[in-house]
Amino acid sequence: MTSKESQPSPQSQPVNLASLPINQLTSIKNQLAQELQHLTNSFSQLRAAQAKFRDCIKSIQQGIEKGGRKEGTSILVPLTPSLYVPGKLASTATVLVDIGTGFYVEKTPPAARQFYTSKVDELGKSLKDLESIVQGKQGNLTVVDDVLRQKVLSESASPNNEEAKRGGGPG
Repeated sequence: MTSKESQPSPQSQPVNLASLPINQLTSIKNQLAQELQHLTNSFSQLRAAQAKFRDCIKSIQQGIEKGGRKEGTSILVPLTPSLYVPGKLASTATVLVDIGTGFYVEKTPPAARQFYTSKVDELGKSLKDLESIVQGKQGNLTVVDDVLRQKVLSESASPNNEEAKRGGGPG
């Protein structure tokens, strides 16, 4: 075993925030805010993907399984969330399923519904995990913000602050 393996990593050791200078606390606060923003954006994107998969399930159920549509029926085919083009239903026995990165697979409606249901469930688990990470980051940001606020207040109230050292105080 090397000496690197026997020593704990620097990231795993707790840091006393009160011992850090204001500029480092500000840097940590900004970094946490950026991480929180990124995680929040990721959370929103996962929610949107989950909603898209739910819409796919709904389309299969209402359009093919319960809709009673026959081959040759006129339909609107979505190209984007807001752009549809007219088309005809080629088959009710199979549907094309977008499996990601522009690849499509032909599946039966029940198999397609099962595929999308598993995706919704998988995203639900990821969202739950991400939510706990976001809450932890928010807690960390709050703690850093509180320590930073206390430090700024204590330094501004202290007679030994920078202005007093330079002789630039009132008078």
